[in-house]
Amino acid sequence: MVQKESSISDQSVSVPLDLLGKASLVTGASRGIGAAIAIALSKAGSDVAVNYAREELAAQEVANTVSIIGRHALKSKFDVTNFNEVKNAIDRIAEDFGHIDILVNNAGINRDRTLLKMSPQEWSEVMKVNLDGMFNVTKAVLPHMLKGGWGRIINLSSIIGLTGNVGQSNYAASKAGIIGFSKSIAKELASKQITVNVIAPGFTTTSMVESLPEEIKSSLIQRIPMKRFANPQEIGDLVAYLASPRSAYITGEVITIGGGLNL
Repeated sequence: MVQKESSISDQSVSVPLDLLGKASLVTGASRGIGAAIAIALSKAGSDVAVNYAREELAAQEVANTVSIIGRHALKSKFDVTNFNEVKNAIDRIAEDFGHIDILVNNAGINRDRTLLKMSPQEWSEVMKVNLDGMFNVTKAVLPHMLKGGWGRIINLSSIIGLTGNVGQSNYAASKAGIIGFSKSIAKELASKQITVNVIAPGFTTTSMVESLPEEIKSSLIQRIPMKRFANPQEIGDLVAYLASPRSAYITGEVITIGGGLNL
């Protein structure tokens, strides 16, 4: 039987309000890990722009939660693969908030198939969203961070980008590319008081994982030393820390949340 996520997500934890006065943009924030990140940042004091591509009602629910917490929420629809659309949307966010201090590149897709069966379109779709999308959003946000003289960029990769996985050559390549991109710009931006870090989650209790057959989930859990999946809140809490002034000397790092899966 699959172990249910319990104590960590259920406990009430006091979160330091390190991010009061800061404004964040989270891409792909309408559900799952992105939604948990948006909520964690708001609990830490930040106003949050909730990006989405299609799921407007879900994005509105996240924005409503941010508002209930007491932060300014902005729902922002844009396609991360369209640079002009991205730039126009981010300029509007910066005008609304007055600044953008924190960027979380979370938007991503997968098109799993073994290489022999993978089509060029399935390869390019993943690269376009996972890599081009990150480039587009980061490039558009960066002038606003430089203007403010401070920033935090946190990019969501995956443990698959470190280990590879059968049927995920496109996804693994894109997630590995996120790491190389992040390390490069971390060197470029360190002197500007802008840090860049990567979080590489393992298997997490998102709708995609929850929809797997029970026998597959049980098999996956047996591979994880901690014998459970991550909870999205745990990833959100790490993002909130990396976005805070307490992480000022951390840049260019890749932090896995995998319960020991990569050991």
